[in-house]
Amino acid sequence: MSDFVIAWLDTQPEEEVAFAQDLLPDGFRIAASATGAADQRVELLATADAVLTQHAPVQAEEIASAARARLIQKYGRRADGIDLAAASTAGKVVATMPLRGCIAVAEHAITLVLALSKQLVRAHETTVAGAYRELGLEPAPTSQAAHAFQWMKLPVFEVHGRTLGIVGYGEIGTEASIRARAFGMQVLYTKRSRLPNETEARYGVEWADLDALLAASDFVLLSMPHTPETDRMIGARELELMQESAYLVNIARGGLVDENALVDALKERRIAGAALDVFVEEPVPWDHPLLELDNVIVAPHIGGGSGGARVKQMSDALDNIVRFARGESPHNVIVESDREGTEVPC
Repeated sequence: MSDFVIAWLDTQPEEEVAFAQDLLPDGFRIAASATGAADQRVELLATADAVLTQHAPVQAEEIASAARARLIQKYGRRADGIDLAAASTAGKVVATMPLRGCIAVAEHAITLVLALSKQLVRAHETTVAGAYRELGLEPAPTSQAAHAFQWMKLPVFEVHGRTLGIVGYGEIGTEASIRARAFGMQVLYTKRSRLPNETEARYGVEWADLDALLAASDFVLLSMPHTPETDRMIGARELELMQESAYLVNIARGGLVDENALVDALKERRIAGAALDVFVEEPVPWDHPLLELDNVIVAPHIGGGSGGARVKQMSDALDNIVRFARGESPHNVIVESDREGTEVPC
């Protein structure tokens, strides 16, 4: 029996195709274009049993060209660029696949948001240091009714009902917004191109331009690439737009922030604080002025989690295709098909 052909529409070098091919069992073959030329894409689609895409669009034209394919697999959570209506009409199944690396960073982002709201580092340090003695307190036995609630009187608060503003709403921003919404937060986002209304509704987010987002957010989360255009995009002017009670969280790249301007804003309490996992220089210099401040939480660029995301993410997407080919129900289906398929013995 001939191989089950997976057309990978994103332009890929040979070594990346070989990497993905090694993750597949026998009987499955990846076909990809090294140039992205339109004629090559048409050829790929014509012989495809399934389509895999991360960034390449799958619109009505591509769907029509992929007559054999019954599955369109998105490498990522959001189905941006896929014409879902056309896929449904053509009887194609569309599935997404959240990216584990992005999930790891998003978890870290929300951890930092929660740590800021609960003054977690100060809470630990003052407890360990026995700082209650400076308040004239003495240890006493506790019971269900008698206890020293919040004995250090730290200014903690709940994130429920607060606003998270996400600057750069890609896969990481999307994963962070899902987790923020689970905590009852309102979510604003900004990016170069506003998302379709149905995508905003799906994730419960609202678009705002950067200045409006900075002014309205209790937490500003940076989640975008560092490019010449975004270098030091958060400087003195942008920090001035933020509320005095607001916090800046950066889990993207240190170069997005003018660190000198941030130090000044934190020292002068023009913003409440910051949580930083990334820095202009890494490791962050031991004598950096940010490290001397009491309203900053820092971490040694641990947002990526346990590592190995490249293999895990690609395996997740390819395994979903294999499940479908073998007649099993794929995960994360967002468009279903009523058409009968042919099971592929592998």
